[in-house]
Amino acid sequence: MKIDRFKVPPGGKGFSLKACSTSDSSGVRDKAEGAKLLEKSIRKLAEIQDVLYAHDRYGILIIFQAMDAAGKDGTIKHVMSGINPQGCQVFSFKSPSAEELDHDYMWRTMRCLPERGRIGIFNRSYYEEVLVVRVHPEWLDNAKLPPSCLKDIWKNRFEDINNIEQYLVRNGIIPIKFFLHLSYEEQLKRFLKRCDDPTKNWKFSSADARERKLWDKYMHAYEDMLRHTSTHAAPWYVVPADKKWFTRVAVSEIIVDRLSKLDLHYPKLTDQQIEDLKLIREQLLSND
Repeated sequence: MKIDRFKVPPGGKGFSLKACSTSDSSGVRDKAEGAKLLEKSIRKLAEIQDVLYAHDRYGILIIFQAMDAAGKDGTIKHVMSGINPQGCQVFSFKSPSAEELDHDYMWRTMRCLPERGRIGIFNRSYYEEVLVVRVHPEWLDNAKLPPSCLKDIWKNRFEDINNIEQYLVRNGIIPIKFFLHLSYEEQLKRFLKRCDDPTKNWKFSSADARERKLWDKYMHAYEDMLRHTSTHAAPWYVVPADKKWFTRVAVSEIIVDRLSKLDLHYPKLTDQQIEDLKLIREQLLSND
């Protein structure tokens, strides 16, 4: 699979969200072939995670952003199914609490950054502050910002985010960012299924229907965000989301590709440590 076809060019030059397919399967013939590819990526990811944990130099931050019903939860569940849970944490960010609103908008997510050797997953993230808050600018009142901070706020927040992600990379925390690109028509199908299926009723709320009416505003906010925050250090990947099985394949292959390019290896012992290990081995055998 040609992974770079999903990458938003750094700086967003020439990028158009409308030009990005929501249903492309990148040459993968069908769901059965996709299942085989996903299984292969899951095995590879498990192998890489083991080395990542032992190497203990990098932390991986995987960010998922999408419209409602795009499949974030299912993608995380399937792609990370082979991961050792001791080395992975998932955080879902809903509407900020009163305590969180008393801090800067990055505070609640920065507390959840992954340690070295671990994978952290953000199901939604600090990007909500340039997406849903931009669609609902009245929510800025809840943040109690000084009036001077509201001037050019979206431009400034894009700049803040880019600087913070550059800082993370310079400190060994590698962001991998996904926008799961769902079509308006497919969202309706999934919403109706949530209404009709008793096992999925709990996933749907009247707020989901209200937000759907703001689709065009959200698409504008997403496109502007993708253009301004896809960088060499932390590029965005726009992954087609109308076919859940393909979304999972694409996300898994992108993660494996990015991690494979890191200089990961098991710790190397010094000559003295090797000699000590031989001595300990001999002692274990002699004791038996």
